[in-house]
Amino acid sequence: MFRFPALLAILALLPAVAVAAPRAGFHSGPVFQGFGDVASVESDLPIPPGTTLKVAFNVSDAAKPGEVNRAIDSAARFINMNVEAGVPLENIHIAIVVHGAAADDLLGPAAYAQRKDGKTNATAAEIAALTAHGVDIYLCGQTAAARGITKADLLPGVKMALSAMTAFALLQQQGYTVNPF
Repeated sequence: MFRFPALLAILALLPAVAVAAPRAGFHSGPVFQGFGDVASVESDLPIPPGTTLKVAFNVSDAAKPGEVNRAIDSAARFINMNVEAGVPLENIHIAIVVHGAAADDLLGPAAYAQRKDGKTNATAAEIAALTAHGVDIYLCGQTAAARGITKADLLPGVKMALSAMTAFALLQQQGYTVNPF
């Protein structure tokens, strides 16, 4: 029989980057497993057949070391929930525009560890999955310059934009709406 202090000692040895169980009522979606969890909803706002969604996500808040960036996870959730609701994956176009402190969540292993006391970037696997599914992830070049981040510091698939403002202006000209959350 375990005693409570012994159990705490064992739990402390577990990896810091663990996949959290979905919240009650949420489940993995059809595209991404282990993140971007969704709840099935009987919606009163039907999604018409043939709908195409072009959405840009604005990400500025960094995740705590060891945690996935919640705003980046929202992009995965958006894809999962809409595919589950019947929107074909090929009709969903997502761009994530990152600026401010969230820039660190786009860093590769060495650059991230250097800035975060040797810790591992918990958002890296999600970024790899998102870019593998065609999600465009842009880092504000002005943020990068201010924070001393180069293209070589970034995770594979992350792109540099002149600025977040320019990225949003260009994406809106291409028909993207900006996610208000």
